[in-house]
Amino acid sequence: MKLALFDVDGTLVDSAGMIAASLAAAFAAEGLVPPPPAQSRRVVGLSLVEAMKFLTPEADAAAHQRLADAYRSAFWNFRRSGAHPEPLFEGARALLERLRARHDVVLGIATGKSRRGVEHLLEAQGMVGWFVTVQTADDHPSKPHPAMALAALTETGVAPHRALMIGDTSFDMEMAVRAGVRPVGVAWGNHDVAALRASGAVRIASDNNELGNILDLLWQDDGR
Repeated sequence: MKLALFDVDGTLVDSAGMIAASLAAAFAAEGLVPPPPAQSRRVVGLSLVEAMKFLTPEADAAAHQRLADAYRSAFWNFRRSGAHPEPLFEGARALLERLRARHDVVLGIATGKSRRGVEHLLEAQGMVGWFVTVQTADDHPSKPHPAMALAALTETGVAPHRALMIGDTSFDMEMAVRAGVRPVGVAWGNHDVAALRASGAVRIASDNNELGNILDLLWQDDGR
């Protein structure tokens, strides 16, 4: 059996607008100037408190927690209002459907999102039950700690060399390397291709069609 373990934000879902708006609201609540977009993209994939530590290193732990709570509140307010849609990237649904149809592949999620956020997304996209393992920031240390990937391997019974971690950030790639899973980067997300390569990506896809081909080739090339 093989495992395709996906990140969510920036990999399956285009959530850039929602994340930027939620960060802006959180910083405004603390009377702070929001970080520039390039800096904000660097923390996507981290858990909220870790992201706030990175963005405001001069602040104390209480301020980091307040920022995280304000972000979470803004995020759900925006979601209820529908102000910032979070569509799937082009080709993502078709790729997932193709992988689901294979008898030798299971799907998983490893994300810095909350479980509530993932459940909402899967319900909104009609994907409830598609992923046999879902690992979130609620239950694990922040990426790049390998806990999410290791838990996914344990839940599915898939050997590390049979698993591929697909993500858009260096945190995804580093997590995979630490767990003994092969990291595959996507070029349409939050970290650039150079950062993905530097953090261990074995291949980088330019679109979901190429991603599907890369997954096939990597699994076929695995002779163990």
